[in-house]
Amino acid sequence: MSKVKYYYDSENLAYRKIETKRRKKFAYIMLFLLSSALFGFLCLVALINTPYFETPKDKILTSELENMKINYQLLNKKVEVMDEALTAIEERDNNIYRIYFNTSPISDEERKSGFGGINRYKDLEGFNNSELVINTSKKVDRLMKELAIQSKSLNEIVELGKQKEKLLAAIPAIQPVKNEDLKRMASGYGYRSDPFTKIRKFHYGMDFTAKTGTPVFASGDGVVLKADNSLSGYGNHIEINHGYGYVTLYAHLSKYNCRPGQRVKRGDIIGYVGSTGRSEAPHLHYEVIKNGEKVNPINFYYGSISAEEYIAISKLANQENQSLD
Repeated sequence: MSKVKYYYDSENLAYRKIETKRRKKFAYIMLFLLSSALFGFLCLVALINTPYFETPKDKILTSELENMKINYQLLNKKVEVMDEALTAIEERDNNIYRIYFNTSPISDEERKSGFGGINRYKDLEGFNNSELVINTSKKVDRLMKELAIQSKSLNEIVELGKQKEKLLAAIPAIQPVKNEDLKRMASGYGYRSDPFTKIRKFHYGMDFTAKTGTPVFASGDGVVLKADNSLSGYGNHIEINHGYGYVTLYAHLSKYNCRPGQRVKRGDIIGYVGSTGRSEAPHLHYEVIKNGEKVNPINFYYGSISAEEYIAISKLANQENQSLD
């Protein structure tokens, strides 16, 4: 119960009761209610922003946020594992594949370079977990770039492999006449005595003695340039362009088994041994030309003879005897 207040009336020499005006009372009541409402609102805001007061929605959001953190941590670990695997592939690419195919390795600067220009992750800034999300995004972007570079590199290696395969198939690598069909290896590359003039001169091929009609084989993949007798002294002869600077010539044939423009494979029968042109007896005169220069054919038999056979043929070829053409 509120206290009753009095004042002393000096004129009437008596105490009188102080009466509060109704308007003032109403103002006091309104002020009290307003201050109470404001205080209550502030308390509610404080409670809402404390961890002790969570709505069901807040709990769901908190749980989702924790799950997101765990997922990003797992993603980071997976990215690290993939990065290790990619690094191993990059090392093999640079130190094995590219060395084998004699091409320049890809530098670490090119593989690991970042992204220039504007900040790619600006939209991810300003959140509670921005650092975690930005770091993961950077790792994923860098990994994707390295994968793109490595994919391009492997495509290049595949093309180099195809070219290498074509090169290996094109190089003259077998004897043009089988060993079992040979009577003997009559003459090799080097200075020999001419069978007609008896003058010592350089012999630019190898002579394989065999019966007339013995099959002659293409020593590498290529395209037939000639199958005629247009070259003086060679009689019926064939020229094959193998590409990569290689050309082979097969002379003194009895007949052809190919035509100009025809594509042949190593081991295909292209003609038959004979004694046409400037020839003393049935044999095959065989030449290998590399970049326009006639080279020793004995260096190109690694695809058809053993090491022992190579040594035996080499000894015979190096004997300075008489050639057959």
